[in-house]
Amino acid sequence: MKLHKFINIIYMIKGSIYIISAPSGAGKSSIIRAFLSAKVLQNIKVSISYTTRMMRPGEQHGKHYYFISKYKFLQMINNDVFIEYASVFGNYYGTSKILVESIIDDGIDLILDIDWQGAQQIKQKVSSVCTIFILPPTKNELVRRLYCRGQDSYKKIKVRMKHAVAEIKHYLEYDYIIINDDFNDALKNLESIIRSKRLCLNHQIERYNKLINNLLLE
Repeated sequence: MKLHKFINIIYMIKGSIYIISAPSGAGKSSIIRAFLSAKVLQNIKVSISYTTRMMRPGEQHGKHYYFISKYKFLQMINNDVFIEYASVFGNYYGTSKILVESIIDDGIDLILDIDWQGAQQIKQKVSSVCTIFILPPTKNELVRRLYCRGQDSYKKIKVRMKHAVAEIKHYLEYDYIIINDDFNDALKNLESIIRSKRLCLNHQIERYNKLINNLLLE
């Protein structure tokens, strides 16, 4: 067993939740994938959401999303399965409450790749979360990235841009802002935010209260 996991079990240390949101095309998912692949920090993973949208080429069920029917999703809403859910571009997305609890109860930090609607719901239910909003450097660059993805028609891109403006209006609700102009810089900024959050006083007291008290025993 790894040392950090052993300490987490002994002192019942819970993991933290990091919410990352962005308008479509800002590079959020690419930054998260690159951050986790680099393995610069231990003890952190990304949550896998449920969705009713169609699977895209290269995606795998259970790896990128849990792809389910709208009927099944609505059943899960009625059964209070989700800690958050939202409708985006006509499709439902949601995060399992049990999945989140099981991961953070093991002392593992969890990244939630969700929009502002989900972020608002999480903040109403969880007392301490770190929220990060990723922005493109310019509106023209955002349009260019959406075209370069080759996933949408001109009509759909116009709809995505309209939604992007609506999403960006919520940036003040977040703790941190990352401008994804240079990808490597954005990646380093994400790492810096998580490192600094892990080291802040309130966070350290919450995570290591029992450990610190044990060290102070005479």
